[in-house]
Amino acid sequence: MPLPHWIALLLLGLGYTLALIYGSLGVAALPALLALFCCALLARRRVRWQQTLGHLLFIVLAIALALHWLPGFHGARVIDKAVLSEGAVPFSMYLNLDKPLIGLWLLLACPWLVMLRARGLALSLALILPLTLLACLGGAWALGLLAWAPKWPEQAWLWLVNNLLLVSLTEELLFRGYIQGGLQRLFKHEGLALLVAALLFGLAHLGGGWQWFYLATLAGVGYGLAYRHGGLGAAVLCHACVNLAHFALFSYPMLALH
Repeated sequence: MPLPHWIALLLLGLGYTLALIYGSLGVAALPALLALFCCALLARRRVRWQQTLGHLLFIVLAIALALHWLPGFHGARVIDKAVLSEGAVPFSMYLNLDKPLIGLWLLLACPWLVMLRARGLALSLALILPLTLLACLGGAWALGLLAWAPKWPEQAWLWLVNNLLLVSLTEELLFRGYIQGGLQRLFKHEGLALLVAALLFGLAHLGGGWQWFYLATLAGVGYGLAYRHGGLGAAVLCHACVNLAHFALFSYPMLALH
């Protein structure tokens, strides 16, 4: 592996060792960590069936990590049922240790994910981001999920760091870099790859109801266009900015529906 990847692996090991010492990570999480490491080794092999097996096992583990099904991960609850704006449902936030492993695995096993297209970054932020904001937040307003509620509560900076590193970066590595980028490399069809990744992104939000599936799919199209023209950095920035506009300017996470 290149030196930056060894550095990332060393930092990961240090961080999760500290989490184990301080009780945020239990011994029960070690099989999942070992399984991810083995999947990465398989995915980097030159034999095709071993690569395929490594990626299939990773997808299963990624789903389990994203849904917090695996034991041993004890995310600290840093916001506890806070009502951030009038009429909104209470909001809680955890600093999860399982979901970020998805992003780190992708960086280690799939180095092609970080191939940025810097020339399109300005276009993505100047054109695609405003259209995505309008479609997603305007759509949520029209559906009665949000209301105008500008705010910057005391928990905002913690939310911002969590949103950028543990939410936007991880999700864009998975949905745009891995799924959209991987399908594009496999089928040589940009439109199909973008649509499939957007639909899967919508399905990941289906637990909130059909409205969030619809809005997340729209967002996935916007982030997919940003990825196509500006690379992974553009997709992460667009995702983070849409989430930030939602948090700072509207009811968050949503209005309480009566």
